[in-house]
Amino acid sequence: MRIIATITVNYATKDTIGIREDLEDIIYRIDPTETPFTSGGGRSTATQRYHEWQIQKLATAAPTGTNAAVEGADAKAATAVQTSRVGNRTQIMTEVVNVSGTNRVVDAAGRADELEYQILLKGLELKRAIEVQMIQNSPSRIDNGTLAGLSAGFESWLTTNVDRGPGNGTAGASGGFSAGIVNAPTDANATRAFQEAMLKSAMASCYNNGGKPTILSLGVLQKQVFSTFQGIAVNRFQLTKPEMGTIIGAADIYVSDFGQLAVVPNIFQRNRSALLISPKYYKICTLRGMRNFPLAKTGDADKREILTELTLEVCNEAAHAVIADLS
Repeated sequence: MRIIATITVNYATKDTIGIREDLEDIIYRIDPTETPFTSGGGRSTATQRYHEWQIQKLATAAPTGTNAAVEGADAKAATAVQTSRVGNRTQIMTEVVNVSGTNRVVDAAGRADELEYQILLKGLELKRAIEVQMIQNSPSRIDNGTLAGLSAGFESWLTTNVDRGPGNGTAGASGGFSAGIVNAPTDANATRAFQEAMLKSAMASCYNNGGKPTILSLGVLQKQVFSTFQGIAVNRFQLTKPEMGTIIGAADIYVSDFGQLAVVPNIFQRNRSALLISPKYYKICTLRGMRNFPLAKTGDADKREILTELTLEVCNEAAHAVIADLS
C-alpha cells in the first residue's frame, strides 16, 4: 500500500501582500465612428454665419410646335428664368474636457496622458454629433444670443422628390427660403413598410427632374428590409471548386432603371427615412475648422474646449430624394 504525504502550503498567493494587478495596457472601444454622410460630400468654406448659394431651373420644355417659327419672321420676345437664392445658418458645435492635474501624472493603463486621451474621445464624439446634425430633419435657426444658431439638416431641404406616408406630413424647406430659415418637415401620422416600388418611383422622380443620385443611405433597420427586395435576389453563384462557398446575404450595389446606387448603412440617420443622395450636390461648409482651445485655468485642473463652426449646403435639393415615414 502506497502512502501519499499531504503537503500543507503555508504561504499561497492568497496570503501574499503586494502582488501587482494584471491590467492590460490597452483600452478596447468599439463605438462606431464612421460618418458616411459628412465624409462623402464636397467641402467648401463659409465666410459668414449665413452661408448662401444660388440654384437654377430651366424653363419647362415647350410642347410640340409651340416654339416653331415662320420663315423670315422676326425674333420672338426674349424670356429668362431667374436664379433662386437660398442659404443655411452656421452652427457652433463644442465639447469640453476638464482633467485634474493629479489625473494627468498618475500611472494609468492604456494612455500616457488623461487630458490628451479625453481630447481624442471628445473629438470623436463631436464628429458623430456633426453627422447627426447634418443628415437628419433639423431646422435652421438664427443665433439670437439666447438660443444657439442651427444648421438645417439634409432631410429638411428635400421638397421636390419626396414620397411621404399618409397623414399630415409636410416638406420642410418650401416657403422658408425667403425668410432665410429652413423649417423641419413634419412626419406623417402613419408609417408604412419600405418597398422596392417606392425606391423605383423615387429614382424616376429624380431622373425626371435632372437628378442622378448614386447613394442610397439607410438606417440599420431599413438596410435589412432593403436586402429582401426581389430586384437583388440574384446574389447566388455556382461553386465549381471543392472549397467552402460564401453566402451572400446583402447587396451593396442596386442597379435601377436610371443608374446604380451604392447602398450605405448609416446608424446616425433616422430609420424612418430612406435617402437617395447625389454627393456632387451637397457640401459641408466650414467657417471655423475643428480645434481644441485651452480654457482659463482656475485651479488644479486643465480645461480644453473642442470647437468647430460649420453648415450644410444642399446645392440643389432636386438632385436628391427622400422616402419618408417608413416603419
